[in-house]
Amino acid sequence: MQAGKVILVGAGPGDPDLLTLKAVKAIAQADVLLVDDLVNPAILQHAREGARVVHVGKRGGCQSTSQEFIQRLMVLEARGGQCVVRLKGGDPYLFGRGGEERAYLRQAGVAVEVVPGITSGMAAAASIGIAPTHRDHSQGVIFVTGHGKNEAAQPHWPALVASGLTLVIYMGVARCRQLQRQLLDAGMVASMPVAVVQSATLPGQSQLLTSLDRLPQALQESGLGSPSIIVIGEVVRCADAFADIALDQMQQALA
Repeated sequence: MQAGKVILVGAGPGDPDLLTLKAVKAIAQADVLLVDDLVNPAILQHAREGARVVHVGKRGGCQSTSQEFIQRLMVLEARGGQCVVRLKGGDPYLFGRGGEERAYLRQAGVAVEVVPGITSGMAAAASIGIAPTHRDHSQGVIFVTGHGKNEAAQPHWPALVASGLTLVIYMGVARCRQLQRQLLDAGMVASMPVAVVQSATLPGQSQLLTSLDRLPQALQESGLGSPSIIVIGEVVRCADAFADIALDQMQQALA
């Protein structure tokens, strides 16, 4: 029997055109695809005829297949000689639990490969004109989760604020009030610009530009929810909408 393997594939932020060529090739060779909830169904057009598709929805705050079951299923299928593609939204190693899965598979003696994907944090920022490391505003960017594994695993917000770097926050919308309080308590200025992007790169993408002091109220008024990315920092002033406002103001002054 041919030895099976598992490929952890990043499906990108949603737009099927943002798949890497290596991801497309991996999907095309799969016997079994284990597909996360946030993966665009259109991506499955690259699967070969006869491939088995198993939806194992993994989404924070929602009922989903347990991580333990998914890992056992990958091992079972690979030991049966199957090429298994674990299809994840974004990038497997950026809040995608790819590190845990790779370690589990290697411990079980299963061959495993990883195909990186475009992470939603970068895609969300780029989609509205924000360069997270624009050198006029920030010397770096920090990707951080707003939903730690437990209380002990929460981000150290004072250190992050003190860094002065752009913050790209995943899974933070449901905790926006706590995030706002923690950032303000840590010394971030209330006027710090904030962008929230929901369903980045998809036709239904929505976005909001606001300031830290207005974040919870603005989010509630906008109706935006998960899945969303929150970008906080001076780089948000580079967003297209801010530039359009500045241009309008300049044109009015010259009129």
